[in-house]
Amino acid sequence: MSTMWTNSRRKWCCLLFLSVVSLPTYSYFILQAFSSLRRAPPSFTGNTTILLWHWPFGKPCNLSGDVCLEHWGIHGCLLVDNRSLFSRANLVVFHNHELMSGRQKLPLKRIRPSGQRWVWLSLESPENNGKSWVQRKHFDYIMTYRRDADITIPYGQLVSKEAENDGTVGAFIPKGKTSLACWVVSNYSKHHKRTAVYEKLKKVIPVEVYGRAVNKYLDAHNLLPTISRCYFYLAFENSISTDYITEKFWYNALVGGAVPVVLGPPREQYEAVAPKDSFIHVDDFRSIEELGNFLKKLAEDKERYAKYFAWKQQHTVKLYRDWRERLCAICAKLRKPNT
Repeated sequence: MSTMWTNSRRKWCCLLFLSVVSLPTYSYFILQAFSSLRRAPPSFTGNTTILLWHWPFGKPCNLSGDVCLEHWGIHGCLLVDNRSLFSRANLVVFHNHELMSGRQKLPLKRIRPSGQRWVWLSLESPENNGKSWVQRKHFDYIMTYRRDADITIPYGQLVSKEAENDGTVGAFIPKGKTSLACWVVSNYSKHHKRTAVYEKLKKVIPVEVYGRAVNKYLDAHNLLPTISRCYFYLAFENSISTDYITEKFWYNALVGGAVPVVLGPPREQYEAVAPKDSFIHVDDFRSIEELGNFLKKLAEDKERYAKYFAWKQQHTVKLYRDWRERLCAICAKLRKPNT
């Protein structure tokens, strides 16, 4: 018992020390420290009730009927948001944004049923999750976009087509491209690395910028048609974090029909989820000027440019945008704990 207490104190001392370390290092060690607190995933073989304690960003979805079965073919997975069912829930899910902001709190005064598991959910990067590690000791599972999370919920993924398309690669390239590069941005901060890259890049090539940051808002109806007219899309993440590859890559660029120029985690992490010749990584170039010149030449070389769309012959983009689907995925994952 004394050994366990000593180890526990050591962990908390480490956490206090890490508060003065740089954010990427801080985030890594926090994840490692709390990984030892996670319990091995049980094998749920019967019906599983998942209680969502609060809806992400206060936007509820319809849970009537057997949602997981009717929409995603997952049997025996009941989603509820009625807190009176707390004592019957196998798992309770808490979205970090509301906990971090103080709008919601953990039900620590309630009697927690034996065997009930608590899930910490976030799709934000570590630097936008606040001091979430303070409460991590209460959770059994971490549910994020990271591939090493207990439950992984990516923003998107490539899935194989039932039959390979026999058409030419050129058929997958949207017609009427008139702009070299474009970027949609809402949060424009001089402290972001992407801002510094953009400021240098716009001196080499023309970049059309849209979004609230420049008072040129694009609604959902006009977003993809606008991007499709661009040869390249700047899929620049607001944080450089492990596996943090968001809708900027999956939806805006790949679905939008522009070749993504990515700024985010290292190339190998993109290659873990997408073909290496489906995107262009900023880090592949010695300078932003070299990147800009490469993009100009590539847009002029139609045959070479088309190769960046070759993945569409065998794959299509699967997006995860419905919180209900993400919650249903918990059942699928925990019934196959080794996947």
